[in-house]
Amino acid sequence: MDMFTEAAYKDLLPEYGAPVYHYRPKNGWINDPNGLAYFNGYYHIFYQHSPHFEIPWHESMHWGHAITKDFIHYEELPVALCPDREYDRDGCWSGTAIVKDDILYLFYACVRDGKQTVGVAYSSDGISFEKYAGNPVISSYPPEGSSDFRDPAVCFADGKYRCVIASGNPCRHTAVLLLYESDDLLNWRYNGVMREWNNAKFAECPSFIKFGDKYLLSASVCREKDHSFSLAVGFFENGHFTAEYESEIDKGPDQYAGQIFRDSQGRALLVSWIPGWEYAGYKERDIGVMSVPREITFEGGKLRAFPASELRNFLSGSDSTLIRTAGGFSIKRSGREDVVYNGEIKSLHCLRDAYTLEVFVNGGEEVFTVLL
Repeated sequence: MDMFTEAAYKDLLPEYGAPVYHYRPKNGWINDPNGLAYFNGYYHIFYQHSPHFEIPWHESMHWGHAITKDFIHYEELPVALCPDREYDRDGCWSGTAIVKDDILYLFYACVRDGKQTVGVAYSSDGISFEKYAGNPVISSYPPEGSSDFRDPAVCFADGKYRCVIASGNPCRHTAVLLLYESDDLLNWRYNGVMREWNNAKFAECPSFIKFGDKYLLSASVCREKDHSFSLAVGFFENGHFTAEYESEIDKGPDQYAGQIFRDSQGRALLVSWIPGWEYAGYKERDIGVMSVPREITFEGGKLRAFPASELRNFLSGSDSTLIRTAGGFSIKRSGREDVVYNGEIKSLHCLRDAYTLEVFVNGGEEVFTVLL
């Protein structure tokens, strides 16, 4: 992105029209979904945001905010979090949301001079947020972690509030998720490493929720030259998560930072950022969007991600950019290599919205999120 000036980026012409039901702000940069929650009759979508620039890194990160009742029509609200404190002056970065006693709490990664800590803000109306006077509530990383210490994921599990923080252990060459516990959301105790991946630098953007009698855990795992989105269902005992089944459901290549939350209907919904990494120079300034929510299910020993019921009327069995082949299909992308799938196809569903295409193979056993 550094090679693109603001003026040059604004001059890029769109190949397609504007998305209709993939959320994006009216102005400014958008990336990772943050606190996803159902509160006061609305779905709340928070996201990383640069409100005054169409490309990132020209100002410290904020939390943008939108609400919806149906995942089709969105109302953009005022910025929820601004980097206006000494401890977060270099950005209010990714995190999650949780409701307790009719209060909506936002947990976010605070950055100051390269140091990453955890802050909390709260709201009774879901619109105006006050930062906790005792921030940061987690002020340093433990020996099992590193300075890559971010993206707090908070949930209520087994009678306690849990906070999962993404980090890395450079000595062990592992990506790790660190576990904290609390009785009140404000005072946190470190409880060790909950999950780790070998031969990786660090993890990012975790989610952790109850899933029937099991738990659902997701994280973006970053290695030396690539990254993957890990989605696992399994058991949580004595502070450790053991995967029963793990899948990289969304193969991208144009998605990142997926986050899962539980809605008022009991659904586990996943929202990701499109386009992911290789975005610069292919479309106009407002190319960044949120994916549609995908409902996560575990049936027949397999995890699936399929569009929430509100979006299923938009599904199609084909798309002009998707070419069926003897072994699967390929998807044409502007200025980049085709996306190729080889494998058995029992069913195929396409969700096309302007320059985005989401393809669901075999009922969502595999997903391809593509910026065209």
